[in-house]
Amino acid sequence: MSRALSLLAALGRSVMAFLAAVGRVTIFAAQAISHIFRPPFYPKELGQALLSVGYFSLPVVGLTAFFTGGALALQIYSGGARFNAEAVVPRIVAVGMVRELGPVLVGLMIAARVTSSIAAEIATMKVTEQIDALVTLSTHPMKYLTAPRVLAGLIAVPVLVGIGDVIGVMGGYMVSTGRLDFNPATYLQNTVDFIEAQDVASSLVKGAVFGFLAALMGCFYGMHSGRGAQGVGRATKASVVAAAVLILAANYLLTELFFSA
Repeated sequence: MSRALSLLAALGRSVMAFLAAVGRVTIFAAQAISHIFRPPFYPKELGQALLSVGYFSLPVVGLTAFFTGGALALQIYSGGARFNAEAVVPRIVAVGMVRELGPVLVGLMIAARVTSSIAAEIATMKVTEQIDALVTLSTHPMKYLTAPRVLAGLIAVPVLVGIGDVIGVMGGYMVSTGRLDFNPATYLQNTVDFIEAQDVASSLVKGAVFGFLAALMGCFYGMHSGRGAQGVGRATKASVVAAAVLILAANYLLTELFFSA
């Protein structure tokens, strides 16, 4: 009996800790959003964040999307050949990249590259007491550090997702026309005819949500990091894991919202 009660107590503590963490993240997100729309604004910080999140992420996003599109075309052709359905390659590559693979891969790349960078930067600022110095100078850390990065994620990641979708589809096009003997004009026409406005809209909305989550997790764990080098390391690792899990969970919810019918 006592062992069962101990197990229940441990389960209860775990549930309460999880709910407390969800509450902290929710409050932090609400504060970050409120600071985005309230002055003062820091356009220089926003510009730097846009460069870091968007422009400097283009190479890894482009390479990831290109090779994924090419590999997807090969896999679909190989599988479709078993049922004499090779002609579906351009359609499935287009839908797969635009609806799912493009947004998710870009989101995960941003989580790996940007979330870790934000968490490490802000955690280091906390360890070296630079955040305390901001407070001393009457500068709100949420306003100066979090709001520009979260806004940059909301703006830049949908653009990256759109670019990644195009590059991924072109990767499939190049592999299909160069290796699988597809007619270039027919391939492009099938791609254009099969993609709908809802597919593009869902991809861009996912990009905005994923960018928000990636930047938010970096800022949250950076602000709540422990002291010392170990605290910075733990904050960086936890931010990437949390961002990746939330991006995958949000992807399912958004897919359910857009395409459940």
